[in-house]
Amino acid sequence: MPPAPAAVIFDVDGVLVDSYQAHLRSWVLMAREHGLAITEQEFASTFGQTSREIIARFWGPGLDTAAREALDRRKEAIYRDLVRADFPAMPGAVALIDALAADGFLLAVGSSGPPENIELTLERLGRRDRFRGIVTGRDVTRGKPDPQVFEIAGERLGVAADRCIVIEDAPVGIAAARAAGMASVALVGTAPAERLADADLVVHSLRELDPAGLRALLARAR
Repeated sequence: MPPAPAAVIFDVDGVLVDSYQAHLRSWVLMAREHGLAITEQEFASTFGQTSREIIARFWGPGLDTAAREALDRRKEAIYRDLVRADFPAMPGAVALIDALAADGFLLAVGSSGPPENIELTLERLGRRDRFRGIVTGRDVTRGKPDPQVFEIAGERLGVAADRCIVIEDAPVGIAAARAAGMASVALVGTAPAERLADADLVVHSLRELDPAGLRALLARAR
C-alpha cells in the first residue's frame, strides 16, 4: 500500500512574500485618509487576523457592512499597488515550493488575506500551478488562532491533519496549526524566535527546509 499523502500548507504574508512593510504602509495610509493613526506596534498586534477584524478594531464595531467592505477594498488596493511596484519574495520560497512538489508533497495556501492578494503573490512567484488548495480570508469566518483556515486547507487537499505541516511566521498561526492537529514550522522574522517556541521546528530561513527534513518532522510529530 502506498504511503498516505503528506501536505505542506503555507501562510503567505511573511512566509512566501515579505509583505510587512507594504501592509504596514497600506494600513497607515488608509487610516490617515480617515483622520486616524495606526502605530507599528498596533499593526503588529493584528497578525493573523482578517481585515474585517482589524477594521472593527480601529474603526469601531458600529460600521455597517457597506462601509466596512469599502474600507477593506481600499486598504487591499493600496497594498497591491505597493507590492506590484516592488515584489519582495521571501528568500528560498520558490526553491522550496519546487522541491516539495517534486518530492510528492501536496501544497496549499492557508491565509487570512483576500484572494486577490494571494493570487498576486503566487503569480509573481510563478508557482500558482503548484498549489492544489487555496484558502483565503474570503473562505473563513474566524481568523487565526482559530484553526479554521488550516482545517479547510487540509480538507481541500484530502489530507489528514496528522499528515499536514503548516509553515507560519506568527504566534497566532502556530497556535492555529496546533489547534488543527497539524505539525508546524515557524519562520523567524515577523516575530522573534522566543515568541515562536511552540512550533515543532523554528527556522530563520526557508532555505533551511527540504523535503527529507519535513518528512522527518512529520514522523516525529505523529
